[in-house]
Amino acid sequence: MGGEGRNCSNMTVQFPPQVTPFERPAEQVAFHRTELSLILSLYGRMVAAGEWRDYGISCLREVAVFSVFRRTAEIPLYRIEKRPKLRSKQGMYAVIGANGQVLRRGHDLKAVLRVLERKLIRAVE
Repeated sequence: MGGEGRNCSNMTVQFPPQVTPFERPAEQVAFHRTELSLILSLYGRMVAAGEWRDYGISCLREVAVFSVFRRTAEIPLYRIEKRPKLRSKQGMYAVIGANGQVLRRGHDLKAVLRVLERKLIRAVE
């Protein structure tokens, strides 16, 4: 009877569509608020230094990606990735360069982002 109505003395009763326990919406990996706070703090400092100008966030089935751009129409300078499936192996956070090289990987996002903070120190000097 999913979604069908039944007429009961001038009143229509609507039944919700049948949902089985096996039907679940597609899950996505996303950055938590505390993770985004760390990333956006670094992003703001790099924008102030004139190094970065734009960013994009992708939340996919197995990975969440924060991409950093120097100009909007370019390929990303860096990608900050979160892959929860790698949590027990080499760490779920990674910073990847424009050429696809993994610059740093680990379990602690703050420690992984330090590889980009070094570039900020060099940009100021």
